[in-house]
Amino acid sequence: MTSAGPVVAAEQKASRQLSTLQRFLQYLRPYKKEVPIALLLVAIGAATQSIGPFLIGWSIDNLIIQGNLSGLLLMLALLALIYILGITAIRGQILRVGWIMQRLLGQLRQDIFTKIQSLPISFFDRSEAGDLMSRLLNDVNTVNQAFGQTIAQMLGNTFSLFGIIIAMFSINFKLGLLSNLAVPLMIFTTSFFARWARARFRVTRQTIGDLSAKLEEGITSVREAQAFNRVELNIAEFDLVNAANRDANVQAVAITAAFLPSIDFLNTLATAAVLAYGGYLAVTGAATVGVVTAFLLYVQQFFRPIQILSQFYTQAQSALAGLERIFLLLDEPSQLQDAPDATEMPPIQGEVAFENVAFGYSPSQLVLKEVHLCAKPGQMIALVGPTGAGKSTIINLILRFYDVTGGAVKIDGVDIRSVTQASLRRQIGIVLQDNILFSGTVAENIAFGSPHATQADIEAAAQLANVHEFVISLPQGYSTQLGERGAPLSQGQRQLVSIARAVLINPRILILDEATSSIDTRTEALVQDAIARLLKGRTSFVIAHRLSTVTQADQVLVIQQGQIVESGTHAELIAQQGIYANLYALQLGAPAAA
Repeated sequence: MTSAGPVVAAEQKASRQLSTLQRFLQYLRPYKKEVPIALLLVAIGAATQSIGPFLIGWSIDNLIIQGNLSGLLLMLALLALIYILGITAIRGQILRVGWIMQRLLGQLRQDIFTKIQSLPISFFDRSEAGDLMSRLLNDVNTVNQAFGQTIAQMLGNTFSLFGIIIAMFSINFKLGLLSNLAVPLMIFTTSFFARWARARFRVTRQTIGDLSAKLEEGITSVREAQAFNRVELNIAEFDLVNAANRDANVQAVAITAAFLPSIDFLNTLATAAVLAYGGYLAVTGAATVGVVTAFLLYVQQFFRPIQILSQFYTQAQSALAGLERIFLLLDEPSQLQDAPDATEMPPIQGEVAFENVAFGYSPSQLVLKEVHLCAKPGQMIALVGPTGAGKSTIINLILRFYDVTGGAVKIDGVDIRSVTQASLRRQIGIVLQDNILFSGTVAENIAFGSPHATQADIEAAAQLANVHEFVISLPQGYSTQLGERGAPLSQGQRQLVSIARAVLINPRILILDEATSSIDTRTEALVQDAIARLLKGRTSFVIAHRLSTVTQADQVLVIQQGQIVESGTHAELIAQQGIYANLYALQLGAPAAA
């Protein structure tokens, strides 16, 4: 049992690699017309290289020794034409194969990005952005280096190798046999180093992902790191991850450094053997000088393809490790699937009901338990409670970022699992506490959810959101370019732009996560006024951190440990003198009053 373990593990690794390679080769299907052309060019290039030494050896025996100068000149002209044809074919094969591979890799990148966009929110709860970027950039780049840049050489040298072997045995069987005795040693050497390299290159791909994640985290959190005096600690943590990546790559390079000299040694050994035995045959008259010369040329050509193929093999180990990580990502279950008979969500009137809803991010731990609520069209529902109580989960269920574990979420009496996600979400607007703006113009950011909106529609939404006056004061107005995350706008200005974004899609249901925190008093007044306009006539769910902002709510739901423990208007809950009244009194620093 113990001895069989490594064998089984090796077989599983080989099977996994073969499966990965087969899956990668499926990307060649759209180029089935171009591939035969590329292979033909490869074959022509290989044939021209294989025939050259034979013609040189023949010329020595039949033209040079015989003193046939005119015949030699004709042979030189023929060799020139053959090599010109070969160079042209090789250049064509590199261009053709490169054209195919770059489009193939472009499609692979597109598939990764498309997959990332379609993954469920739960996937990002457990994944790091830097690692995902590493798969899209570093892993694909490794595949590009192995297959995109050297695949043409690899194919050409494979064809050349077969052509050289055939030519060798055709000219002199004994010398051909002697030359090929080094092949088993090369296969053994390559296999030995490949098994060693495979694990190392898999580690390098993982450490590069960890390094990218740590780098992305360090860049985005530099302000917090400086504010909390964690700069030195962050540098030390990055140093550990960086050292792990460095050590993994050093070990991988060490394998290559040991492998290539081994191949060179076998090359030299085989050349010496052919020279010794070929010289003996020439002296004894069993072989001509031309044959020995041709063999020496063939031996040099014979080991060059093997050396290149061996180098490619080690590069392929790194590429296959990267492909494994890529395909693991592509195999992740996509976003919640629409039911096979899902229909379009009718125009929403605004009634939202939770019927005995239970939900857990894992089956063993429920976040929501027996939640009942009903929001009438146009009502404002405030969700209050401590961090982790389940407020954001309720919002996520309305948007159907997750499916309920038990019960049902219904809008206008329709179970949201029975309609398409796209038709549901296009009628729901959301303004978060920390809204994300994107690199692009102000107009593009406002029209993020309505990319086909006219300039007039964008400006009307901005006016309703109290951001129009500010935007037209910018150097290029609505065409002003914003940087990453909306720089250089302030927090309050970003909030106003995000409110304009919600206004533009004209949602029937609106979700607000306290939109007035961390902004100055003047901007807060603008935001509050914009929100009041936005709420008018719409059903809204407001996650309230400051209770003073929800005193006008039609319903206040107090949530603790995944359950609604109190509900009513602000006045009703104050009169009850319960949890909400105590929270309100604590925030205002005074006794609660209705």
